Amino acid sequence: MSSPVKIPVAERIIVPLDVPTEAAAIARLEQLPQVKFWKVGLELFVSTGPSLLERLKAQQKRIFLDLKFHDIPNTMAGACRAAGRYGVDLVTVHAAAGKAALQAAQVAAREAAVAAGYAPPNLVAVTLLTSIGARSLAFELKIPLELSDYVLQMALLAKESGLAGVVCSPQEAGLLRQACGEDFLRVCPGVRPAWAGVGDQQRTMTPGAAMQAGATYLVIGRPITEAEDPGRAFERICQEIEGAGE
Repeated sequence: MSSPVKIPVAERIIVPLDVPTEAAAIARLEQLPQVKFWKVGLELFVSTGPSLLERLKAQQKRIFLDLKFHDIPNTMAGACRAAGRYGVDLVTVHAAAGKAALQAAQVAAREAAVAAGYAPPNLVAVTLLTSIGARSLAFELKIPLELSDYVLQMALLAKESGLAGVVCSPQEAGLLRQACGEDFLRVCPGVRPAWAGVGDQQRTMTPGAAMQAGATYLVIGRPITEAEDPGRAFERICQEIEGAGE
């Protein structure tokens, strides 16, 4: 069962611009003109600053600004205030920053976007990085909760703080949909078609299965960008989502 939010299939797939330079990012945009939603992460944003965001806006692309802010409330508010002025669609923060920081970030992002003439961005909280499995959670981070319980607590904290949704593994999407409601966004990395490798993410699922489980958006990088024919790979994933009953 998929989310009731009517989102075109092509806009459910967020493709990362995980490249080190603006020139490489531009080349990727030209390679995949059919992609509607792009993710700009830490490496590229630190390298290029907001100029690439301006280019994406000029091309009427949707933007997922994935900088995973995690700091004290005042600093979180300042960072999200700046992000709100860019007119981006999604911004990531860490749920573990706590309720006061999440609330301050949300208010600042909303106010800045409205002042700049943009729709407020949706803040989505990272529950747990998909590279962290149950063993790492217990033995490295010393968190005495089952992985699914920890993710649920972080999602509930984000919802109580007024955020639009979370970033989570597709394996937890169904649990969070049930606990937080259909309209609470679930942005899922760790999505790999059956014909692609897993890479460095541990908690993965195929695109069709992820949508059926309750994902709202799928973040899919290397299976598309490193494919022999990236455009064809993107279309194959769109077809899989449609076939899964998006």
